[in-house]
Amino acid sequence: MSFTKFIQAILLSLMGLAAIPSGKAQTYTVLYAFTGGTDGALPFAGLVRDSAGNLYGTTIGAQEGGLEGSVFKLTPRGRFELLHSFVGGGADGARPGGLVQDSAGNLFGTTAGWGSSPGTIFKLTRNGNFSVLHSFNGGAGGSGPGGPLVLDPAGNLYGVAGGGNSKCQNGSGCGLIFKLDPNGNESVLRTFIGGKKGAYPNAGLIRDAAGNLYGTTSGGGHNGNGTVFKLDPAGYETVLYTFRLPNGSAPNGGLIQDAAGNLYGTTLWGGSQANCQSQKKGCGVVFKLDPSGNETLLHIFTGGSEGGNPVAGLVMDSSGNLYGTTLTGGPQGCENYTCGVVFKLDPSGKETVLYTFTNTNGTPGFGPEAGVIMNSAGTLYGTTSLGGNLNDCQGGGCGVVFKLTP
Repeated sequence: MSFTKFIQAILLSLMGLAAIPSGKAQTYTVLYAFTGGTDGALPFAGLVRDSAGNLYGTTIGAQEGGLEGSVFKLTPRGRFELLHSFVGGGADGARPGGLVQDSAGNLFGTTAGWGSSPGTIFKLTRNGNFSVLHSFNGGAGGSGPGGPLVLDPAGNLYGVAGGGNSKCQNGSGCGLIFKLDPNGNESVLRTFIGGKKGAYPNAGLIRDAAGNLYGTTSGGGHNGNGTVFKLDPAGYETVLYTFRLPNGSAPNGGLIQDAAGNLYGTTLWGGSQANCQSQKKGCGVVFKLDPSGNETLLHIFTGGSEGGNPVAGLVMDSSGNLYGTTLTGGPQGCENYTCGVVFKLDPSGKETVLYTFTNTNGTPGFGPEAGVIMNSAGTLYGTTSLGGNLNDCQGGGCGVVFKLTP
């Protein structure tokens, strides 16, 4: 079974394809629906947008040709351009994650690897030239990098990967933080050891003006509920917060930081255990950490129409409102299945559901694995891992790129 079909089987079994009434939102537009051919399928990562309004993203699979992902561009007029295809077993990697773009328009990204294809860091120039900057070989140097990279002014890239030299997961490692210089030389900045210090950094990092890196681990901490950490330029790690149920568990998305130094993020679990009964850990939360590491729960998801189980990070507008997605929840009958919503939280934590995905008549897409990005006019852009043409990708659709004007 290919990786695409494997993921499809999991997601389709989760959602159950219940009969759900669908509604149309005036402000929601599908910019592109993937077909599972050479364009790719299953866009799990978020988008980046350049100053001209072009959107860039990745997919992790395809239906045919042995492809294990793609990098694509969408012009403001909706024209799709395939920038690169990853072929299963190739040295360029497989299953690409999120992208980052430099001031010259070059794209940088990661591949998690699949089968005989290694995990890699790649560069794609604005002229379309693709190169592998670094390949991960496992062990102390890491494997399977995840999350989008962060770029400093000198052109160094920072990210997280699996592996390391600790004994998590039967010796395969608890994960690490790495730096890659412009020549592709890797430095391991921090190796996680599990326990109180955290384990399994899945999301990308953020970097402040002083060069401090901030991120999350989905495991470790108290009873494996995860942590928020800071890594200073000297490589010293500080655990800023350790999650404990019901105040959050398993932060899988990245962080954002405001001008005052407060951090914001989401957790997959947490909140009232009376909700999202399929897991009995709650439906997830949105949290704020002040610079001293004090947590404020801004919102507790309860499933149903307001959504549940956010797996991605947030974006903030100039007024301090937060925007994001949830993987589950939605209309009646979809509470514990892959449908999801796009939400807005005002600074007091009051939620407004901007769009509700459904898993019937799924042409608008459903199951957003990534968050949203925002332009200066407040328009949101994002991806869904499923939906689109329901004749493709085993009847669940191959995913879409969408636009939402609140």
